[in-house]
Amino acid sequence: MVANTVQQMIEGRKQAPAQLGRVAVLGLGKSGRAVAEYLVPLLGGRLDQLTVYAGPSNADAQAWAEGVRRAGAQVLFDTEEVVGPFELCIASPGISQFSPFYQAAKRASGEVVSEVEFAWRESRSDAVWVAVTGTNGKTTTTALACHLLQQAGLAACAVGNIGDTCIQAVASGRCSHYVAEVSSYQLASTVNFAPNAAVVLNITPDHLAWHRSHEAYAEAKWKLLANLPSVEGAVAVIGAVNDETRAKVRQLKAEGSARGFSYVPIGAKGGLGQDMRKACGSENAAFLDGDVLTVALDGAEHVLIPRNRLQLEGIHNCENALAAATAALAVGVSAQSVAAGLATFTALAHRIEPAGTVAGVACFNDSKATNVDATLAAIGAFDPKRPVILLGGRDKGTDLEPLVRACNSHAKAVVCFGEARERFLEAFRVQGAAQLQVLEAPGMEAALDAGLSAAVLGDVLVLSPACASFDEFSCFEERGDVFKALVAQRAAARGE
Repeated sequence: MVANTVQQMIEGRKQAPAQLGRVAVLGLGKSGRAVAEYLVPLLGGRLDQLTVYAGPSNADAQAWAEGVRRAGAQVLFDTEEVVGPFELCIASPGISQFSPFYQAAKRASGEVVSEVEFAWRESRSDAVWVAVTGTNGKTTTTALACHLLQQAGLAACAVGNIGDTCIQAVASGRCSHYVAEVSSYQLASTVNFAPNAAVVLNITPDHLAWHRSHEAYAEAKWKLLANLPSVEGAVAVIGAVNDETRAKVRQLKAEGSARGFSYVPIGAKGGLGQDMRKACGSENAAFLDGDVLTVALDGAEHVLIPRNRLQLEGIHNCENALAAATAALAVGVSAQSVAAGLATFTALAHRIEPAGTVAGVACFNDSKATNVDATLAAIGAFDPKRPVILLGGRDKGTDLEPLVRACNSHAKAVVCFGEARERFLEAFRVQGAAQLQVLEAPGMEAALDAGLSAAVLGDVLVLSPACASFDEFSCFEERGDVFKALVAQRAAARGE
């Protein structure tokens, strides 16, 4: 490992060294390319050497490599042998910190960081960062928080796993506020990353192949709070309905002023209708007061809007809205502006997105629901209506008992399709389906037709698969787009 030395920093940036020295980039995905393209112009100045470990070779990657090689960078394909020394390595999020490739880079480098960490260091010292993580809900919350900041007239951009990469946005110089959706993959390789507002929505088992254990996954998520004491006025916004995140709320309360930052719990064990100030003596809280979104922060109680003015379906989106609103208030947006912004935000693609109507059956595209917890939110989003749910795709092997229980309680029918069909059908057989109609189909198109046959005028049908898309589609976006096109075809065939 290269020894870290005290470095001169560039004035006016967060933590950007005047000299980067020798830098390696690990992986050539979206973030790897963005980092390399940011660094290439620095060769011969701040940067002495740039080596990109590009992974498997293909025609597109080779064509890209030729361009950066002409600028003086080295690009290596088809090797996981990292030969340093490097002062810094920036790793792509697809490369597990436990993999031999990552470990080789760690041995050869002074430090290994994520693109998020690198971009934060390079950003202006007065830049405001809002970072959002969680197993579910982070994309909607990120987009909504950015919308609230933009509606307040701030130069805000959504970055990370939504929009541009962080480093592309920083390089553009167009933003004063960065609202970053950050995954556990990215957070695992953060060191000094310190947002002004940090949002942790929920933590449930996911991505265990990458992290090797749920404990490592959760530890990566909680790194988002690690450096908040270094930021004046920093605020952590934490979902308190989820058991694991609520445990963190209890820990932060026990730490008292020693924690070095404020925190705002969203809801409590009993749901979003509970005020944590009353339930547990918290100083701040975000909750539903009756049906009104309310945030108590720094001694002021902000009454925002009734939940029926949100253009988002489901109680889970009330939680997302409370999280986004709290983050916006924490970085200085007025309550009046937040309330106005909440009422004008519309659903994102593939997240309980209205997809059209067929024979009076309202269809919704929730293709982003690639795990059971995300689908649970969709199943209960339409109460008191009981939706028809399309379940299936590539199975993640998670426990299906909560899914079956929720479908029995809240759904009219389910259609099990794709590679996961047999295991899902067996779960309904073993646990019992009560009055629930359980259907099956080989693929998604047939599942749509089966679901429509089980629905009547006024019903709701939702594609919320609880599975990955890779048995039929390249990604959840393609799956959702195909679903929307099929719904439009069915409506057109009826002359609707």
